[in-house]
Amino acid sequence: DALIIPGGESTTISKLARSFGLFDLIAGRIKSGMPTYGSCAGLILLANKIEDAIVGQETFGGLDVVARRNAFGRQVDSFEMDLEVKGLSAPKFRAIFIRAPWIESVGNQVEVLAQVSGHAVAVRSGHIFATSFHPELTGDNRIHRYFLDVVCKDAIKVSA
Repeated sequence: DALIIPGGESTTISKLARSFGLFDLIAGRIKSGMPTYGSCAGLILLANKIEDAIVGQETFGGLDVVARRNAFGRQVDSFEMDLEVKGLSAPKFRAIFIRAPWIESVGNQVEVLAQVSGHAVAVRSGHIFATSFHPELTGDNRIHRYFLDVVCKDAIKVSA
């Protein structure tokens, strides 16, 4: 009914999806409106275009953004910060960025929900939601609740 694409290594995830015969199925389901959330590598895999991609890197697409891989730097440059995320109640969300991407540009239908240094790090476009950071590494479930309670419910209303 819905899909969460986790963090990890985006090229490995796409290669495994292709080798197991799931790539086109996943891309088709996303295109057809399945609620989808991507964190970190998941954001990269949902982006329609990637900056600093490796040769032949594929994405499932569906999210009208340009994402830049490892935009905040290498593993040693990983960081945490309190982040204001539109749609979440106070307090600010403690975001963990690990070799994180950022979003260089967004299409007209993409809503920016959070930014760091002028770069989008949380976005939504209809049934697709993505973050540059790793909410699963915190004890705070508000990002996942937002996906379930807002993105998934809105997608169900549209399809009904």
